[in-house]
Amino acid sequence: MNDLTKTSKNIKIWGWVVLIAGIFSLLAPLASGVAISMLVGVLLAVAGITRLIEAFQGGGFWSGLFGLMYTVAGFTVMGRPLLGLATLTLVLAIYFLAVGISEIIAAFQIRPVPGWGFLLFSGIISIVLGMMIWNQWPLSGRWAVGVLVGVQLMFSGITMITLGSALKQTAD
Repeated sequence: MNDLTKTSKNIKIWGWVVLIAGIFSLLAPLASGVAISMLVGVLLAVAGITRLIEAFQGGGFWSGLFGLMYTVAGFTVMGRPLLGLATLTLVLAIYFLAVGISEIIAAFQIRPVPGWGFLLFSGIISIVLGMMIWNQWPLSGRWAVGVLVGVQLMFSGITMITLGSALKQTAD
């Protein structure tokens, strides 16, 4: 078995793992959303502690202040993951609305270019998703993050499986 064949097999195996994780995320969006919220809390706390260490090593007042804010936010999210999930969902809604508006503006700015309609369509879909999440907030926190992460994981898994198969054909 050559290196390309081993690599293609590993990519396909991990692709299936990611695809299955995406399916589980879709089947239990609240549980996956809470897990994501907890992960964000851990990352915030680690970042905050890192900034605090930097501040004590001469990083200054602002580094310490931001480190303290990150740390408190991280531990708050870990202690109240549903509140963190509701906040993440609200940020997600705002993100979709902002992206949608910018894509629509960009589409009209490049209008004679072929494919501008796809950018316009993407912007409209982003606004619709943002409005759906915003209008159902905070209840949308129970499904939005988990479903969107699940869909993304499924597409990533399928992509990995497809790339692994293509690499195997190249190896053969």
